[in-house]
Amino acid sequence: MPFLTKRLDSRSMDVRIPSAAGAESSLLWEGDVYRPSRALESGVEVPGFGQSIQRRLCGSAECVSTWTVPWRKRRRPIFEGQWGCSGRCVLAMVRAAMSRELGEGDAGMATAPHRHRVPLGLVLLAQGWITHPQLRQALKSQRVSGRGRIGDWLMAECGLEAEQITRGLSLQWSCPVLPVRGFVPEAMALVMPKVFVEEFGLLPLRVVGSRILYMGLEDRLDASAALAMEQMTQLKVESGLVDSAQFRVARSQLLQCDAVETKLEAVVSTTALGARVTALLEQRQPVASRLVRLHQYYWLRVWLESGATGRCGTLPKNGEDVQDYVFSIGDRA
Repeated sequence: MPFLTKRLDSRSMDVRIPSAAGAESSLLWEGDVYRPSRALESGVEVPGFGQSIQRRLCGSAECVSTWTVPWRKRRRPIFEGQWGCSGRCVLAMVRAAMSRELGEGDAGMATAPHRHRVPLGLVLLAQGWITHPQLRQALKSQRVSGRGRIGDWLMAECGLEAEQITRGLSLQWSCPVLPVRGFVPEAMALVMPKVFVEEFGLLPLRVVGSRILYMGLEDRLDASAALAMEQMTQLKVESGLVDSAQFRVARSQLLQCDAVETKLEAVVSTTALGARVTALLEQRQPVASRLVRLHQYYWLRVWLESGATGRCGTLPKNGEDVQDYVFSIGDRA
């Protein structure tokens, strides 16, 4: 058929965009490979390049040039799978990401805990594990003391086991109770900055099938954190509760392990945050980077080399060639 043998015009434009198929990570740019300039100048076809001029699209919607020829020296930074042709375009991409993250927070991902749940005492009462007098006594003790969780008072006043409290919480939150079996603290310490483990009680437990990350919590779920982790790791996050004693032991083990180097910074405003993130991207020149919001923090992770990611989403192989930056804004540091 004639059209199968038709040669492309040398003036035609061939645009390549990043694809997850056949690549280790959807964040990494497939075309970021070395191509000798002599071969380009002499007209010799380079494998994987073709005879037509290849052009890379800028990821900024505000870009006025929209493309550049491949022999231009600037091939990085790559931010959220997109290349920025200039610092101005990178700043526009960062601001768009910040606007997206702030919008998700306003759309229901608030930092305040969810209150529309059946109280734990009523859940345990419905299961027949406690009586009305026992519940009233535990609530009275909690009120007089002014501290402590109702589950702790039920164990102290009614003799309930910790396992029953965990099972009751799982019924309250409609989620499974996750075992710590298969937990490898050295690997899970690379998943997120330790500040999130310490402040929000998040505990990455294991990755199953190279596509599901199980995240454990002690007494309540955190949908906002789960969403942020899905965006950062490119894995599906399944959350559940973990027995308090097992949770604390596992968290202590994780905090003792080496993690990705993390730098905590405070900025005065979102404008300053956008400028700072852009400056870091221009300075570090990562092959991949991503920005997510986790409650009051903005988390930037940069991958400095293409081999920094493992086989599971975008999780690092080790602490090398990966850097975390955690930003707080204003007086929320």
